[in-house]
Amino acid sequence: MFLGQYHHFLDEKGRLTIPARFRELLEGGAFITQGFDRCLWVLTTTHFEEVYHRLNDMNSADQSVRILRRQILSNAYPVEIDKIGRILVPQNLRTFIDLKNEAVVAGVGDHFEIWTPALWNKQVTQIQDTETNNQRYATLDLSGHHNG
Repeated sequence: MFLGQYHHFLDEKGRLTIPARFRELLEGGAFITQGFDRCLWVLTTTHFEEVYHRLNDMNSADQSVRILRRQILSNAYPVEIDKIGRILVPQNLRTFIDLKNEAVVAGVGDHFEIWTPALWNKQVTQIQDTETNNQRYATLDLSGHHNG
């Protein structure tokens, strides 16, 4: 699982150091693409293929489906980790999120996200909103009793 948040810097060629804990999870390959809320997603090859198949199973006659496919697939690139643990973030994806020198790498379970610090700080504000969190946690059954 991809967990935690890390601050890293991009070099002049757009390469971003990936947290050491994440590198071993990417040994089978990975893809980078546009995510939601102006971040980038990095998914393992297995997870990316699952997303691809789900997109492929959706109705192409639906304009929202076509746009979602374009958003995710036309902006997807395979990534390789170099000898010192970096991946190249393609220029169009850096432009999409206005990524310059510094990035936040945030694990979200089955993939991780890449954020600009400013946009990540807005996410942190939302994450730390106690009143809203009470509503969010109400939808999550933490009782220990599981259906199924």
